[in-house]
Amino acid sequence: MKRLVALTVFMALFTAVAMAQAEPQDRYANNKGVKIHYVVDGQGPLVVLIHGFPDYWATWKPLMATLNKAGYRTAALDNRGYNLSDKPEGEAAYAMPNLVGDVAAVIEAEGQKNAIIVGHDWGAAISWQVVFTRPDLVNRLIIMSVPHPVGFAREMATNLEQQKNSQYARNFQQPGFEKYLTPEGLVGWVKDPAEKARYIEAFKRSSIVGMLNYYRANYPKTPTDKSGLMAADAPMISVPVLVIHGMKDKALNAAGHAGTWDHVSQDTTVLMIPSADHFVQHDAEALVNKTIRSWLDDRR
Repeated sequence: MKRLVALTVFMALFTAVAMAQAEPQDRYANNKGVKIHYVVDGQGPLVVLIHGFPDYWATWKPLMATLNKAGYRTAALDNRGYNLSDKPEGEAAYAMPNLVGDVAAVIEAEGQKNAIIVGHDWGAAISWQVVFTRPDLVNRLIIMSVPHPVGFAREMATNLEQQKNSQYARNFQQPGFEKYLTPEGLVGWVKDPAEKARYIEAFKRSSIVGMLNYYRANYPKTPTDKSGLMAADAPMISVPVLVIHGMKDKALNAAGHAGTWDHVSQDTTVLMIPSADHFVQHDAEALVNKTIRSWLDDRR
């Protein structure tokens, strides 16, 4: 009887430990002294998830749950300046090479040489630059919303609607514009009340100046600026690419994605969702998650 009781207690403890280990875990990577917070869950091939503006790691919770069940390990970043990651001062700290380095640091912290890279908004812009400048880090690329730099440059130079839609970024680049932004004002796109409250708390821990420094350090200053997001000398991409875009997006025109396949030597998949706006991973959550899982499974 004593042995039975002991075995029962042991199994209960083992189950509790296993369940605790199955919960998402907070971790930190270090990029030249800047700590990057990220949340990991699941086991299997590594998927690194990079959010945009204004957002934080939790934007990926539904996709993480889908991929964890399918046998993938997900690592969702708080980008520098956001939530629990460090918030270095100065525009230069948010220049693209530093943002690429943050992704590299997370992959290294996970003990991997490369990963599946997924990005939305600024996370997508970073993802493009990771595959251009550190192709060794990427084995598959999933982009949401932000066109390939060549496509974006074309639209900025020739599409009056895209030029008009980029005015918000021009505003963000103005010194002192952060005084017009608040955590409560940045969460208007979040629909779930409980999630909205968590977003407000995350943004209270964030640096609004840091958020705007992404635009100040990297967004083109003029429609013909060929630096940053519109660099015209982007190398050919040699991994499979999936692009997902909400066609109601008011910041980034769908036309910017035309011709993406000309810059990729592997298979390229483009999913346009007419009913979705800029936060496509939420506006069409079920379709986006199902598409990503099946696309990855087909290339496993």
